[in-house]
Amino acid sequence: MSGQSSLRRFLRGALVPLAFAASLASAAPLQTVKPGTLLIGSDLTYPPYAYLDGGKPAGFDAEFSRMLATHLKLEPVFLDTRFPDLILGMKARRFDVVASALYVTPDRVKQVDFVPYLKTGASLLVAKGSAYRPKTPDELCGKRVGTIKGASWTPKLRAISTDICKPAGRGEIAILEFPTSPEATSALMSKAVDVQIEDAAVAQGIPKQTNGRVEPSSTTLLYPIVIGLGVTKGDGGLQHALEGALNDAKRSGEYGSLVKKYGLQEPTAADVAAALGTAK
Repeated sequence: MSGQSSLRRFLRGALVPLAFAASLASAAPLQTVKPGTLLIGSDLTYPPYAYLDGGKPAGFDAEFSRMLATHLKLEPVFLDTRFPDLILGMKARRFDVVASALYVTPDRVKQVDFVPYLKTGASLLVAKGSAYRPKTPDELCGKRVGTIKGASWTPKLRAISTDICKPAGRGEIAILEFPTSPEATSALMSKAVDVQIEDAAVAQGIPKQTNGRVEPSSTTLLYPIVIGLGVTKGDGGLQHALEGALNDAKRSGEYGSLVKKYGLQEPTAADVAAALGTAK
């Protein structure tokens, strides 16, 4: 009996410091580039996701990032960065997270970890009154297509150009990439391109922004895709903290209200699994 009692006392004594250590770990401050701050890389030229309104970051991604930062008790600070440089900037530790309508693609999953939070797709836009009104990507053969640089649909358009357009003798797709979406729209209005392909939510606001000089030609969502927050590969602490904050925001109803406000969609579990390549 005395041996068993000694063993029980030893185990109880060993468990106390283990529990204390676990408590300290859970209470430890989140490791960010700047302590107490969540540095957010975002291309603030991309409404309705991210843009400047009176010099202040606005749009879904701005509101969403502030929401999560509040749950994490961190101060959100935005660093306006052009889209092609966002992942590079995060890898260089200029900021903690990318919140800028970052599509979850197989190539990007190899570079960064994701916290998925939205579902979107692409739309086609043409100049008002244009006789050319493509509805699907295979109607872009022989045309000049304007797009933001680094978009997920660009490799898909190149594949259509090589596999469909060229063999059919319909002319290859000339893809012109621009640093920002507004520059692609300007090229469309100046007839430097025949059509613009853009994120569906962004495209929805372009007719108003251009006073009706640009209008949609496609009628269905092209290339449906999931959007996620980008986190440095292997930074599980921040990734899990952001996932927890997102779940808290879902339970409180904040996330649902924000998605509804912007007319966007929440991805399903199947959407997320397919995007991350974990679908069975």
